[in-house]
Amino acid sequence: MRPVHTALAVLVAAVWGFNFVVIEIGLGHFPPLLLSALRFLVAALPAVFFVGRPKTAWKWIIAVGAALGIAKFGLLFTGMAAGMPAGLSSLVLQVQSVFTAVLASLVLRERPGRVRIAGMAVALAGIAVAAVDGGTSGPVLGFTLVVAAAACWGVSNVLTRKASPPDALNFMVWVCTVPVLPLFALSLLLEGPERDLAALRGLDWSGAAVIAYVAWVSTVFGFGAWNHLLKRYPASSVAPFSLLVPVFGMSSAALVLGEGVSGLRWVAALLLVGGVGMTSLAPARASTRTKAAEDGGAADGAALLAADTAAAAVSAGSPPAAAAASPAP
Repeated sequence: MRPVHTALAVLVAAVWGFNFVVIEIGLGHFPPLLLSALRFLVAALPAVFFVGRPKTAWKWIIAVGAALGIAKFGLLFTGMAAGMPAGLSSLVLQVQSVFTAVLASLVLRERPGRVRIAGMAVALAGIAVAAVDGGTSGPVLGFTLVVAAAACWGVSNVLTRKASPPDALNFMVWVCTVPVLPLFALSLLLEGPERDLAALRGLDWSGAAVIAYVAWVSTVFGFGAWNHLLKRYPASSVAPFSLLVPVFGMSSAALVLGEGVSGLRWVAALLLVGGVGMTSLAPARASTRTKAAEDGGAADGAALLAADTAAAAVSAGSPPAAAAASPAP
């Protein structure tokens, strides 16, 4: 990669890592489900009026919007509101790669191969270490919700691959429209209209800046830059930079929020990042039943590599659809 594009990839990883700090600050202004709803509302409007009609079947737009927007982000924001630290959240969420690989083997009939299986085992060991660390420094419920969010992220990755959207930007914008009303409804039901109205009435420059960052900086800029890189270079060249997201997430959380980083957490980070790298970058093996299955499995593996390595994009606010739909090497 050219130096300017390498710098751009590092900048995007930093933007996405810092996004967890911004979310943590935002949860001091808004209830989690309301914040998630506002994030999708601002990300979708006014873009939805400029991208044209959906170019992918509505069933896939709704399915990905539900898995990614309602389930994944709803669980992530709620888990962080329950006390899950921002830095640890940015780390634990990367286990989505394991869930994606497992689901791909079941749904897309990929055979993960020895390297990918070993990567999943290493990543799960990292989750176990993070769980031990979280059990001594944070609430178990928050940790569990973030792991559940990672599982929902894996579901959305596989659904995106099945959808195979021809226009990544069009698909992303329409996906962002799906969670808005359900998240607002869930917020009214679970968080209460009084709490929501109080948050909206108390909106200040800090709260507005949070919404602008998660919707425009991490989504519009982050997605646009990442997809630009994926179109210019093979996914295997761009992929490693997504592994910097938890590094920036943990570092910025320590600097801005004063979060401590224990020795166990560094061990968990090394295991998780290493395992995710092995899982995401190892080539998938296609089924050997038929030649068509081989070709299909290879295509699935290539596209899922792009989706997996766009992990940071989703955790930062842009769906994996964009990366998954980008030309695979």
